Parts: sequence; C-alpha cells; structure tokens
Amino acid sequence: MTENELSFKAIGAAIDIHRRVGPGLLESAYENALAYELRELGFSVRQQVAMPFVYKAVKQEVGYRIDLLVNNKLIIEIKAIELLAPVHFAQLLTYLKLSGLKLGLLINFNSKTLKDSIHRVVNNL
Repeated sequence: MTENELSFKAIGAAIDIHRRVGPGLLESAYENALAYELRELGFSVRQQVAMPFVYKAVKQEVGYRIDLLVNNKLIIEIKAIELLAPVHFAQLLTYLKLSGLKLGLLINFNSKTLKDSIHRVVNNL
C-alpha cells in the first residue's frame, strides 16, 4: 500500500474518531483511539517510536518520539491544542528527514471541524 493510500485511510479513521468523541480530550486519548482504529483496518501501528538524532555519525538518544508509525511508511503526529504553530510542521518534517520517510500527517484534534486541521507534510528527500 502506498503512502497516499495509507494517509487516506488514516484520515478517514481520524475523522470518524473526531465525529464520535469531538475535541477536548488529551493527545494520548486520540493517539490510542487512532492506533486502535488503524489496527482494526489491518495496519501495523507502532506508538511512541523513539527517533534517535544522529550527528556526525554519533547516534544520540535525546527523547524524540513519533506518535504513530503506520506500516513503517507513514508518520502521524497528533496534537490537541488551540492552534498549530510553524514549529509543529517543522517537527514533523524533521522526523521525516531523520527517518528517511516521505509522508507524514499532522492532525490537531482540538478543532470544531477536523478536516480543516489535518495537514500532509512531504519530505522531498
């Protein structure tokens, strides 16, 4: 399955979750719900995946964590905040670059209409 097909399914699952529970929960609640839904769809989902930082060939564990990694192809970063800031987009792009992956989704569940708070971020490698 391509990154685009994965993201389409993930967006559908996120919208379904948001319709059921709405905004106002903690990020961890949305993360667990989305992981559950994606696993139910048959995807491999890893949560809170450590993202090492490699500088001059030295691997450093500095506490970076990917919220969801789907089929080892798609990174999903989940937020439940009032407004996304440029740093949230930069964070996801950095995770994509460090992992060598092409596509990520930045989803802010703390919104009235979720479709306006889902952002695709592409790593042009």
